[in-house]
Amino acid sequence: MSLITAIKKLASVDIFTQARQADKFVGRPFSLDYDKALLLVADSWKFNVGGIPQGSFLLAFYENEELVSEALLLRVIKPTKLPTDNDVISSMIEYYKDNMKTSGKESKLDDYTRYEFSFSGVECRILGTFYKDNDDKTIFGADVENFYSAHNYSVYKPTEDVLEFIANLRDGDKIPGSECDIKIGKVRYSSSSRFQQNSVDVPVYVNSQDFLGKRTAMFGMTRTGKSNTVKKVIQSVEELSQKATFDIAKFKSSTEANLEPCDERGIPKFPVGQIIFDINGEYANANMQDEGTAIFELYKSKVVRYSVLEKDGFNIMKVNFYADIESGFGLITNHFRQINEKADYVSSFLSISLEKPDDYDQDYSVKNRYDRKLAAYLCCLYKAGFPLPNDIKIKFQGKKDLNDLVRKNPIVPDKGISPEEATIWFTQVWENYKKWDYLKEYASQKGHEWADEELKALLGFLTRHKEPGSSSLVSGYLKLKPLIKLHSEKSDKSFEEKIAGELRQGKIVIIDLSQGDPEIQRLYSERICHKIFSVSMNNFINNTPNNFIQFYFEEAHNLFPKKDDKDLSQIYNRIAKEGAKLHLGLTYATQEVSSISSNILKNTQNWFIAHLNNDDELKEIKKYYDFADFTDGLVRFSAGSDKGFVRIKTYSNPFIVPVQIDRFSAKKVN
Repeated sequence: MSLITAIKKLASVDIFTQARQADKFVGRPFSLDYDKALLLVADSWKFNVGGIPQGSFLLAFYENEELVSEALLLRVIKPTKLPTDNDVISSMIEYYKDNMKTSGKESKLDDYTRYEFSFSGVECRILGTFYKDNDDKTIFGADVENFYSAHNYSVYKPTEDVLEFIANLRDGDKIPGSECDIKIGKVRYSSSSRFQQNSVDVPVYVNSQDFLGKRTAMFGMTRTGKSNTVKKVIQSVEELSQKATFDIAKFKSSTEANLEPCDERGIPKFPVGQIIFDINGEYANANMQDEGTAIFELYKSKVVRYSVLEKDGFNIMKVNFYADIESGFGLITNHFRQINEKADYVSSFLSISLEKPDDYDQDYSVKNRYDRKLAAYLCCLYKAGFPLPNDIKIKFQGKKDLNDLVRKNPIVPDKGISPEEATIWFTQVWENYKKWDYLKEYASQKGHEWADEELKALLGFLTRHKEPGSSSLVSGYLKLKPLIKLHSEKSDKSFEEKIAGELRQGKIVIIDLSQGDPEIQRLYSERICHKIFSVSMNNFINNTPNNFIQFYFEEAHNLFPKKDDKDLSQIYNRIAKEGAKLHLGLTYATQEVSSISSNILKNTQNWFIAHLNNDDELKEIKKYYDFADFTDGLVRFSAGSDKGFVRIKTYSNPFIVPVQIDRFSAKKVN
């Protein structure tokens, strides 16, 4: 039976006939309101249905009128006291004092007392209501429109078919069975499985379209299966991407593509690009996990790998600072921001613009000033020790009067000179900036100084003297030395530009950051994200179609802004808030929920929560949906058997479902 056929059978499930089985009866409500139901249950009823685990689904059917088809969907939360509990406890204590056996075959209790002792109470959350519409179709509403007296309801544990229907419910009247659905795991209620091990597995499916352009969180401690879950999501999105029918390069405008990113089946029109920031190297490299198969091996024809080091099979992720000016200067800017550099002369250096002016070719004065500024910047790189590309020449306009002053054997920059000669030229000019008559008279003749503020900032950085002729030294260009490891004199095109182009083609791009220090990880990830976001925003503004691009971040707490960071202009915040309209999806995994920016959390639609071990994380989780119902279970964890045991709330599912995630496999989804 194919996957689609297997899940389409759910459409034929009728909970009003299939769920009310006598052997599935668990009890009756004794208190009921819009939010909670308190149930009376007996030990024998619980045993007959295979137990009532915390978090399990139950159905409370209204039985007072045959013409009313209505059932409340309940989730078991915790035990609750019965009105008669005080009397029962008093009786138990008396029996214990008399050292009387009260359980087992040797019980000395009379039948009536044993019967009374077998009852207990259960508190349940009301998740919503199943009812029949005028067309006799079963509908689910995520609240209670009306409730009747508690004695009018009987409560049943769902059969396997009915539980499958409940666990895979979609918002509205949607039933799983589309080409977007994949199996992600099975229903699992508890760590202990004495009853569950003898039960039929109930599959859980997710709609891959829930992840496209959406924000998805994977929370859990190390070794709880977060990476496995991320790989399942990547796999599901790629299977969906392979069904895309159009080449985005053929469409010049969104109007041609009919605006909508997906067709009537929910299949994306264009292949989906996926980019994985691989902090630990487990997606980009073969490992002993996942049947010896990493993501790059499963989709070899679609995967492009990048690394900060030169390795076989990887594209090197470095920049030619001399050729790709803006990308190199962008990395410098990010570096100083990461180390929180406060020096005023550094701030002046970072405030320069190295973007070529629009009127560069029309205005001779603008051209000269830009060329001098660019030349001084390249000299800073040279002095810092950035390896030079072959035969590099630096060219800018330098007046004969200045050339003669710099050296008796004049250096003529108009014809192109070496970086060493250019450095000598600028150094001499800056040292004598207030002495040489040519430079002093320039301002009175032209109405402005020979060097504008940006060039002054560069010359101070290059010579390590903030003021012309000063004897005091600053670090200047020496501060650039840590960035030499990001430079390659062989690169001809920025890596982030290449990556943006590959994602637009629907490639899976894996950024191997496992051998980079934390600063490099942050520099590269931010730079790449900025570029992708910028390209997508330009497409949006220019009415050019965007394909879906999915971001994946492992150990997100190392990259994302912290909870108390109020700067909403950071790229991860922008992807979270503005990414939907640009078809950018964001999936992030971390064990530190409390450290993630609330701006990102508030915009998250899909939640996968595994084991968390402290109150700070649980308090944060409680703020979203009804995860408070699961916090007791999230703390408990068995390292040997609970990997992949998560609670899931996806965009199209109306409530949380406890799931055991399937193990990621090299075998393709059917």
